[in-house]
Parts: sequence; C-alpha cells; structure tokens
Amino acid sequence: MRLILLFIGIAFLGKTEAQKTDKKLEGEIKQLISGFHGVTGVYVHDLKHNRIVSINADTIFPTASIVKMPILLGIMQKISAGELDYHQHLIYTNDLFYDEGDDVLSRFKDSSAIELGKVMMLMLTISDNCASLWLQKLAGGGTRINQIMDSLGFRITRVNSRTPGREANRAIYGWGQSSPGEIALLMEKIVKGEVFSREASDKMLRLLGRQFWDEEALSAIPAGVFVADKNGAVDESRNEVVYVNAKKNPYIFSIFTKNNTDQSWDKSNEAWVMTRKLSALLWNYYNGN
Repeated sequence: MRLILLFIGIAFLGKTEAQKTDKKLEGEIKQLISGFHGVTGVYVHDLKHNRIVSINADTIFPTASIVKMPILLGIMQKISAGELDYHQHLIYTNDLFYDEGDDVLSRFKDSSAIELGKVMMLMLTISDNCASLWLQKLAGGGTRINQIMDSLGFRITRVNSRTPGREANRAIYGWGQSSPGEIALLMEKIVKGEVFSREASDKMLRLLGRQFWDEEALSAIPAGVFVADKNGAVDESRNEVVYVNAKKNPYIFSIFTKNNTDQSWDKSNEAWVMTRKLSALLWNYYNGN
C-alpha cells in the first residue's frame, strides 16, 4: 500500500512540474497583493488549461477553521470503512461543551440526539467549533487525521490542537497548519473524486458547497455558479480556499495571510478586502466577457 501511495505521489509531482505558470495573471495578482501589511500566499489552478499561479504557495500558514477540511477527511475515512454511518444518531453530552464564539451545538441540552451528517454540516457550513472538536475526536484524534494526510502525500497540512507531539506547532500556528498549495491540492483531489472514492469525494464536495460565510471570496462569484469553499479567520490570519465550477473555465484558488497588522473584524479588514478583490479578478479573468 505504501508503494502504491509513493507511486501516486511521484506521479502527481511529475504532473505539477509539467504545469506552466500564467505569467500575465501572476503579474496582476502580485500587483493586487503588493503593499499588504502581513504575509500573503496565493495558489491558483486553471483547471481548463492546467496553468497555475504560485506565490508563497509552499509557505506554512495557520489554517484557522480551514483545519476542518482535514477533520472532514478523518470522518469520511471512518464512514468509508463502515466504522461510522452518515445518518447514525449521536448523543451530545455536556462534556463536549465548547464555549468560544457563537456555536450552535454548544447550546444543545445534555443527552440530545443529532445525526452525524448534521454535525458534519455544522462544522463546514457555519464552522461550528464544538461540532468540529467532537468530529476530530470521533475521527480518532489529530494523530490519526495527520496519518491520513501523510498517506495522501500532504507534508504540511496537519492538525495541531489536542494532538500529542504537536504542541510546539500549535503555539505557532494554532489549531492547524497548511499551505496555499496543499490546501488547493486537497480541494482538487476532492473535486476529481480522488479521496477514498468517488462517492466519498462527492459527499465531501456537496458538504463544502453549503457555505454560510459567503461575504468574502464568494461575494465576487455569481450566485448561480456552484462553488465549494472553506474559510478560516483568527485575529492575525484570514484564509480561504475555493473551487469555482464555472461553465466557461473552472478553477481553484486559495489565499492565506498571517502576521496581519489589521486585526479588525468588520468588512473593511485589509485581508478580507484583498480576498474579495482577488476573487473578482479571477472570475473576470477566467469567465468575464
């Protein structure tokens, strides 16, 4: 099995090296992100022409809530193996309570029942942290999730919080860490049905297509276009990864930031403004008239 995974990883690397950089788009993006008060990483993949833009794409960034994508893989692996069922009922207990933010699940009463699939929806659609930590535990913990990521060829993307041996990384990056290139590749593998199975990948894609937080990158994309998205935000870091299934020219992009000077939480936040501008640039570049 390890040899097969190694072969897949080598084959993928060969494919990556064959991709050409879109120099025109790269120049436009570099101009757009210049002057940002923090560190920015961007990765774009034009799925129609197999052309990319890669800016600090291998740099490690805090994921914030994008860590919920690896957690999703951990749960889906259990479902694929028959160890969990998407529609099985779980029992919420008070020891799962997590009181940080505006989580829905933390407001449940002790011994309330809820379907596993609905807990997954809460984690991805509204980024419910209580649901996410419960699912991380059900998936076998951060160590198990990181083993899955490693088996799929991801070397940077990791869960740090509540994961033995990851304390130093957590101190730097928080709950999880990734890079613009790896998280975009993870989204692409899901889109192409390459994670566990086509059925499992399609389920994950549908879940990622139900995003409540749609006022940043998604605000620049017409509402009638299918998008799969996960975003994450903490004071010093604002991130987003998006698959845009546009009829004319589909694409995937990610933007990560860290060490942000502007740590405000209103619409004018510098990183969020940059994200909206990048998304608009890409939509117009690939699918404008």
